[in-house]
Amino acid sequence: MESLNIRTLGRTGLKVGRLGVACSYGAPAQAFEEAFDHGVNYFYWGSTRKEAMAVAIRNIIARGQRDQLVILIQSYSRSAALMEYFFARALKKLKIDAADILLLGWHNQPPSGRILERALRMKERGMFRFLGISGHHRPMFADLAHELTFDLFHIRYNAVHRGAENEVFEHLPSAGRPGIVTYTATRWGDLVNPEKIPAGEAPLTATDCYRFVLSQPAVDVCMTGPKDTEQMRQALKALTLGPLSAQELERMRRIGDYIHSHHKRAFA
Repeated sequence: MESLNIRTLGRTGLKVGRLGVACSYGAPAQAFEEAFDHGVNYFYWGSTRKEAMAVAIRNIIARGQRDQLVILIQSYSRSAALMEYFFARALKKLKIDAADILLLGWHNQPPSGRILERALRMKERGMFRFLGISGHHRPMFADLAHELTFDLFHIRYNAVHRGAENEVFEHLPSAGRPGIVTYTATRWGDLVNPEKIPAGEAPLTATDCYRFVLSQPAVDVCMTGPKDTEQMRQALKALTLGPLSAQELERMRRIGDYIHSHHKRAFA
């Protein structure tokens, strides 16, 4: 049986901690290594590639623990040739022979044939093991969930944007489903901004937001983008405290509904 803080990432079979960490926001290498020592092994090498995560990955590998890391490299490229070129550069930067995951970023419809063909060729050549896709058009994920092209999805989900519950999570196959990774747990900071929550409500913390996401059974990994060690430790508290109670979940939904009604964003 898996522990509460370890999940199998869908049909990839990869064992992952419930929190994932992104490289782009400023946390130092020591913070990433501390997170790894607390079971956080899903490392997201994204579009703004800060050196600190690269240092942490190299240090963890030097400790002989490459097999415990799940390294994802993202590509926003719409050019097949550039996608492979920059992916190869990322491997070189991280000093690894292959990544675990290539994530095709921000696709609101299935990727072009050129991109998909090149990605599958890269996979066949051993450059990565599993293929993922992210986007904001939720119905696409419901359609792709029953295919075998993509091994995991990155989907926006938080207390404000809960549409994935009905539009994606309910449509996942009962067996052999793709892995589910979510992002924007704080709704770009709105949920932890006291000025944007209803009058009389106690302020929320980032820890509350991560616990809300991790209380959703369909979610395997909740992404976090810490800017410093303190924010990393706030995220790690979510693992210690575990899922929210029914009363706490209701409060998060109530605040989320208020923000959705009063503080519109481009993505519903």
